[in-house]
Amino acid sequence: MIDHIIFDVDGTLTDGGVIYSANGVESKQFNIKDGLILSALPSLGFTTIFLTGRNSEETTRRAKELKVTSVLQDISNKAEVLQRYLMENNLSERQFAYVGDDLNDYTAMKLCTFKACPADAALEVQKLCDYVSTKNGGHGAVRDICEFLLRKQGQYDQFIALYNK
Repeated sequence: MIDHIIFDVDGTLTDGGVIYSANGVESKQFNIKDGLILSALPSLGFTTIFLTGRNSEETTRRAKELKVTSVLQDISNKAEVLQRYLMENNLSERQFAYVGDDLNDYTAMKLCTFKACPADAALEVQKLCDYVSTKNGGHGAVRDICEFLLRKQGQYDQFIALYNK
C-alpha cells in the first residue's frame, strides 16, 4: 500500500509561473483545493514530501502551513535523493507515489509504484504515468490525483469523513 507521496512543486503544485516584483521579491500561487487534501493526507496515514529543483521561501511557507513531512529544495538529481531517502529510512519504492510534471522528475518517478501528473505535464512524463489528471498544474491537479489514489486504495471515504463530523 502506498503511504508516501512525493510532490514536485513548480508546475505541479503551482502553474509553473514565477513572479518577480520590481525589488526582486518572488511570488507563487498555490491552489487552496490542493491544499485541503494535502493537509488531510497525514491524518490518513501518509507521509508527504515536497521535492523541488528550486529553492523558495514560498515553498517553505506553504509546506509548513500544510504540515508537509519533508521539504527537499534545490535538488538537481531527484532520483539520487529519493534513492538515498529510501535507503536511510529502510523503505520500499512500493510505498511511494510521485506527482511531477517535467523531465527533471522523470527518473525519480520511474522509481515509484504509482506515478501521476497534471494535464499540462511534459509528454514523456505523461506517457510514464499511471494517471494523468484532467487539470493543469496549480489548478486542482494535485487534488484530483490524490482523490484518485485515495479511491484506488479504498481510503476516499476516510478523507470525506474528516469533514463530515
